[in-house]
Formats: sequence, structure tokens, C-alpha cells
Amino acid sequence: MSDLLVADFNFDLPPELIAQQPPEQRGQSRMLVMDRASGVFRDSSFEEFPSHLRAGDLLVLNDSRVIPARLFARRTLRREKEKPTGRIEVMLTEQESAAHWHALVRPGRKIAIGERLVFPAPDGKIALEAEVIDRGPFGERLLRFEPVEDFFGVLERVGHIPLPPYIRREDVLGDRERYQTVFAAERGSVAAPTAGLHFTPALLDAIERRGVEIARVTLHVGLGTFAPLRVDRVDDVRLHREHYTIGKQAAGALNQARTAGRRVIAVGTTVVRTLESAAFGANDTPIEPHSGETSIFISPGFRFKIVNGLLTNFHLPQSSLLILVSAFAGREHVLGAYAHAVRERYRFFSYGDCMFLT
Repeated sequence: MSDLLVADFNFDLPPELIAQQPPEQRGQSRMLVMDRASGVFRDSSFEEFPSHLRAGDLLVLNDSRVIPARLFARRTLRREKEKPTGRIEVMLTEQESAAHWHALVRPGRKIAIGERLVFPAPDGKIALEAEVIDRGPFGERLLRFEPVEDFFGVLERVGHIPLPPYIRREDVLGDRERYQTVFAAERGSVAAPTAGLHFTPALLDAIERRGVEIARVTLHVGLGTFAPLRVDRVDDVRLHREHYTIGKQAAGALNQARTAGRRVIAVGTTVVRTLESAAFGANDTPIEPHSGETSIFISPGFRFKIVNGLLTNFHLPQSSLLILVSAFAGREHVLGAYAHAVRERYRFFSYGDCMFLT
């Protein structure tokens, strides 16, 4: 048991430091490098990231692909005198089956079980239809979509990139590329694994030329990214489940690196959660290729079994991600580095700058 409060992971962030646009060119971000044992940090740039890696390191990426999960709907009226509602925002958060999706709906209080929603295409024709079949707290709904020939193809046509709520603008065409990693492959995320946004194909080539091995896992980022922590005590935090897959190549690379004592560098907190969940399930035996679900919450006192280094963006105050980073590098060290980043006008959150912790 811990006496830590969620409020212990707060920091002051001027709103103008929240990046509203990606860097002009991918990979041109600043990077704060920190030794997690001593807490000593220094300013750098992401272009220097390969120089911080060693031959034999294993760099692990999350290859989940963001889907255009933000949709706009309207209700179908069931009674003649019923008043139509305005535009309804539907954020798909997790696919349960071919037809069933969990979603966040706004305004949620007006959308009851049994409501039918229609989703117009840009030409005004109805592209998708769904029925609300269950409801949860904070605007959560379970939707059953009517069958269509190519659901994800329709999403690409009518959906919007699900930019986080702190990016206070509508998505534009450029976000379809920039809010996606260059190695994205397996579709299913409703938010980008943002530490991976900094990489370019050229930089990945440079990393491999240094003798660094690269492995890919998949964790589909879901509702937990959007849900604030609604409890006071860290011990009371519970996260939503997220689906992950570790394939044969990644499992073999992880086992070999661990046996040889080589560093495992996680690109992003999603990779940390995937690897440490797998290690917990393996119970100190080799990791087997598998798919599963994780709701792991990593907080100070957690014993890391796999991850030796972490590349990550700057996270929201009082968030599960900031608590994870603090578990890895120490709360005082991390909050000290964040205070420096604020003073030096680093860019924060999804389209912002990054930290490398070793």
C-alpha cells in the first residue's frame, strides 16, 4: 500500500506550451535526456537519439495504427413531435466484435438505450447506422452497427482523426499522416502511441546501422487515454483494458536480449505496459508469442522486469502516464525534469517534444 495521492503528480503548465501542431518536419523535436539513477538531465534533440543507443540494444516499437475513430451522428426521430438534437459526437474506443463498439458519446445524457444513430457521409447520404444497446458512466455507450461491406473503409471516408481534447482545433488532412507513426501497421488505436511520432525511416535506418535490433509489438490505445483519473489515492486507480499482441519475432528478440543482459529500450508507455504485462504473465519464464489484454497500472514501487530505457513524450499532470514515468525514474527526478522543460519552453503532449530516460 502507498500513501501517494494523484495530486502528488501535479505540475504547473502554461497552456501555450501544449503543442497544437506537429513540428514542421517529423523528427525535429527537442529531447531531454535523463539518467534515472541520478536524476541528472541535459537538453538534446531527437536527431541525436541514435547516438544514445548502443550496439546490441533492443528497441521496441508499438506498430498500432490509429483509425479515424471520431464520428458525427444524428438521432433518428421515433415520434413526430420529438425535437431533433444537434450534432452528436461519437468517439469509438474499442471494438468488441464485428458489429459492436464501445464509444464515448457527447452529449451523452440525451442518448438513451434503444436510440438509433445515423452517420452521414460528406455527400449527405447515410454511411453508417447504429443502435445504442448499453450505457456506462461518463458518456460511455455500447453501439451495435448495421452491417456494411467494408466498415473500416467507410470509417476512412467519414471518420475524423481522434486528436486529443487538449488540441483545440479541428483535425485537418495533414493529421492523417502526422498523427500516425511511420511504422504503423495494425489498425485499432483511437490515439497515437505518440513517442513513435518522432521517428523517420532514415532515423530508423541509422539506428539499425549502429547495431541496434528493432522489434515491434502491438497495443491498441483505447479509452484510458481519454479518461481522467477520478480517484484521489494512487492505490485506487483502475485502468481500462487494452488489447496487445507480441509476435514470434518480438518474443524471440526479447528473450534473447534478457538472457544476454542487453538493454531493452521501450518507445512509449504503451510498449512499457505491453512488455511488463507479458513479463508478469510469464512469471519469470521466457515470453511466448501471444495476444491478450492488459489493464496494468504502473506506479512507484513497481519492479520492472524487462524495460531498461524509455523514450516518451511529456504527459498530462495527474495522469496515469506521468505516474508510470515516475515509477520508472523517480517522482522527484521526473517532476524536476518537467519543471526544467517548462522553464526551457519545451512543447508538451502528443505533438510535443520528448524525454529519453536510461
